Amino acid sequence: MTSLVSARNVSKSFGNFRAVDDVSFDIEKGRIMGLIGPNGAGKTTLLKAVLGLTDCQGSLSVLGLDPFRQRKELMQNICFIADVAVLPRWIRVSQLLDFLQSVHPKFSRTRAEELLQKTDINAKSKVRELSKGMVTQLHLSIITAIDAKLLVLDEPTIGLDIIFRKEFYGNLLNDYFDEERTIIITTHQVEEIENLLTDVMFINHGKVVLDSQMDDIPEKYVELLASTDNAATAQTFNPIYEKDVFGKKVLTFEGIDRDQLAGLGELRTPDIADLFVAKVKGEAA
Repeated sequence: MTSLVSARNVSKSFGNFRAVDDVSFDIEKGRIMGLIGPNGAGKTTLLKAVLGLTDCQGSLSVLGLDPFRQRKELMQNICFIADVAVLPRWIRVSQLLDFLQSVHPKFSRTRAEELLQKTDINAKSKVRELSKGMVTQLHLSIITAIDAKLLVLDEPTIGLDIIFRKEFYGNLLNDYFDEERTIIITTHQVEEIENLLTDVMFINHGKVVLDSQMDDIPEKYVELLASTDNAATAQTFNPIYEKDVFGKKVLTFEGIDRDQLAGLGELRTPDIADLFVAKVKGEAA
């Protein structure tokens, strides 16, 4: 299968600082990839390379194009949300729709207006008169009305309350995503997108430390909650990370058959946030 995004040995440096360090991965059509990493890990730099906003070393192909050298062509099939504050505050909603209709060949004004009718947004309102939640609804309505093959979301729900965050991702799945489209999401609110993802990639210090389909995680990783007595036995199976919780040990294992840990405590599949901590802190240790 031809990858929608294909990276081979991609690196990007700023002076002596290596923001992205020899990264390789593939993202297929019809997937929702969660790109997870701490601040300064290289997420945004990597996304900028995918969007053609910065050049890089190595080989990077997006929709079969070189994103930096063929960005104009690429942008006809990509949508990007970083922060809703990027919408000009002086413009009226109707004027924004006018502008998009005139410049983007794949924007459907009819579709955008249908989506906006489900909200409390007035077409005569200026962006500065809308709440941040409404601006997010406006932004998502615009994006959903563009027939793009790839949607990139970089911390799209910063500053929104939990209701708007839930609605944002619900609308994204119901009104935008299908098997022909692909989404890349970065967020620090990992627990809110975990159930949306088909794939996850962890990045730290510019390097990929995990690249997996969500369905494969239960087969690869297991978390054990063990008493102090059983923890010593469990440690002989070389956990990648361990921590103390209420007088017990929580140990995370990679590539261990669950039967080997049977009887030592409570077993479960780690959630994405816990697995990220285990991989990043375990690697540092």
